[in-house]
Amino acid sequence: MRNEGTVTEQLYRGAFKFGGYEFWKKTFIDAVGVDKASDYRAPIYLASAGIAEFFADIALCPLEATRIRLVSQPEFASGLVSGFSRILSQEGVGAFYGGFVPILFKQVPYTMAKFGVYEAVFEKMIQATGKTKETLKASTFTSLNLAAGVIAGMAAAIISQPADTMLSKVNKVRAEPGAGMMTRLSLVASQLGLKGLFAGTGARLVMVGTITAGQFAIYGDIKKALGATSGVEIAKVKKIAA
Repeated sequence: MRNEGTVTEQLYRGAFKFGGYEFWKKTFIDAVGVDKASDYRAPIYLASAGIAEFFADIALCPLEATRIRLVSQPEFASGLVSGFSRILSQEGVGAFYGGFVPILFKQVPYTMAKFGVYEAVFEKMIQATGKTKETLKASTFTSLNLAAGVIAGMAAAIISQPADTMLSKVNKVRAEPGAGMMTRLSLVASQLGLKGLFAGTGARLVMVGTITAGQFAIYGDIKKALGATSGVEIAKVKKIAA
């Protein structure tokens, strides 16, 4: 199983992903109005997450490709900067995006599931308390974010596992001349089989679930402190949530 990235990569990805998600969600809400946004909040969550991830992947694909090369070939370079420079000088800019398609296959569904499931689960949990979000104790609010984050992380991990496995394989070696991305992906998939594509899922469920729970706990607390719009606020119009 490929590890989930360095702390630096996670911080950058989190900034692009969470920030982009809030930006696009607000953009859609402003465009259609709160009333209609309440009716179509699930598509808004999914679209916002997918678009945010797409742009995050464009920005972070070179970092991901360099990191995986260093993991698979420790002697390739001494660090990210030197590894990046060597790939750029020897293989060109295109080498950084050799895994862009599988990254999209993995990350876009992953992020859509992550935010979509989180928003739905958190909304139901708020309803179950019978209270408004504002009247919940801080500890209860954080606990709900943690629980929703665990569920969202596990759902996202299962959905993205096959693409995650193929991504790690594609980026570990330099592409053969003339080998297209779909050809390389088909070869990897055929070599691994269904069982191989889902190898390591159990461990990844624990890892991603834990990481995601922490992310959403921080995310929720920051949003509450800033008074930012959330799925719960969108749903208020229909009075189905706090």
